[in-house]
Amino acid sequence: MHQYVERLSGTVMTEKLFGDRIVRFLYSRAREKAPFLFRLATSARMSSLLGLYHFDLRLTPRLSGNSRFLARCGVDLAECVAPRAYFTTPRRIFERQIRYWQCRPMPQMEGGVVSPADGRVALGALAPDAPLFLKDKFFDYAELLGADRRRWLEVFSHGDYAVFRLTPDKYHYNHSPVSGRVVEHYSLGGVYHSCNPGAVVEVVTPYSKNKRVVTVIDTDVAGGTGVGYVAMVEVVALMIGDIVQCYSDTGYDHPLRIRPGMFLSKGQPKSLYRPGSSTDILLFEKNRVRFAGDLLEKGRRTDVHSRFSLGFGRPLVEIEVQVRSLIAMAKNREPIDSPSLDGRGQGGG
Repeated sequence: MHQYVERLSGTVMTEKLFGDRIVRFLYSRAREKAPFLFRLATSARMSSLLGLYHFDLRLTPRLSGNSRFLARCGVDLAECVAPRAYFTTPRRIFERQIRYWQCRPMPQMEGGVVSPADGRVALGALAPDAPLFLKDKFFDYAELLGADRRRWLEVFSHGDYAVFRLTPDKYHYNHSPVSGRVVEHYSLGGVYHSCNPGAVVEVVTPYSKNKRVVTVIDTDVAGGTGVGYVAMVEVVALMIGDIVQCYSDTGYDHPLRIRPGMFLSKGQPKSLYRPGSSTDILLFEKNRVRFAGDLLEKGRRTDVHSRFSLGFGRPLVEIEVQVRSLIAMAKNREPIDSPSLDGRGQGGG
C-alpha cells in the first residue's frame, strides 16, 4: 500500500499504483534472478512497445467517451480544450490540453515558485545540516545533472529540491515553475525505470539513471522570479517514449523548442511527456527559497503509510499538488503557510 496527502483537504488517500504487481515482480524477483529480463523491461525499445499497447489502441465503442472509464482515470473532460469526441484513444486522453488559465489559476505573487505539474511532491535538501536532508535516495546528485557539468554541480550543491511524480492518469504537460532566462538546456541518456514508489525504494537513485532533460533558468534577470538559478530536470519512465519541448507564451499556441537565451514566463506550458508515469525534479540554490509551510508539515506526517517513509527510514510523505499552484517563495519574501482556498488573488496566465 502507498498513501499520500491531498493538499487542500489534508485527506489521506490510498493510491492504486499502475501495474503494481508487474513492477514488484520486475524490481524484486526479476532484477535479482533474471537480470536480462529486467534490462529488457527497462530498455527504450520495450518502453516504446508497452506505450503503444497501453496508449495507442483505439478505445472500443463501449469505452470511447465512457464516463466510468474517464472517472476511473481521474479525467475531467470539461477542463479540456478539445471536444469530447476527440478522445478516442488513451494516448489522446493522456496527452490532453486543458484550459489551465481557468482551471489551474496561478497566484500573482512576486518571488513565488509554482508547481510544474499536476503530481505528488516530496521535498528534500542536499545540505547535511538541513532538516530535509536526503542523501542518495531519489537520485545521485552528480549523476542527475551529469558528472561533467561542474558549474551546475557547484551552483546547486547544498541546495533544496522538490520531486514531482506524475502518475499515468495525470495531465502530462509540464509548465515553467519560474520566470527567467534559459542558460543551458541539454539531454542525458539512460534507461526507463518505473517511477512507482516501490521501484524507487528498491533501486538505488533511479531518477538519475533514467533518460532526462535538464533546463537551467536564471531568475535573477529583468522580469524574473528572483530566486537565483533553478534547474528543472524532466525524467522519463516506463512507457514514456519522449519529452517534447513545446514552450508557449499564450495557451498552447505557436510552441517553441527550448533553447539558451529564451525567456520563460512562470506558469506557461514548457514540455509534454508521452504517456506513462514520469517525474519532474526542481533544484534550487542554497538559501534562495522557502517551501510552503503546509507542504513541509504534511510531508512529515507519521499517520500516512508511505513507501518512501518505510524505504528511507524517516517520515517522507507525498502531497498532491496542482500545476501552477504555489509551492515556495523567495527566501527574502514573507513565508507562505498554505495555498489560497478560495482563489482570491489568483489570476490566469
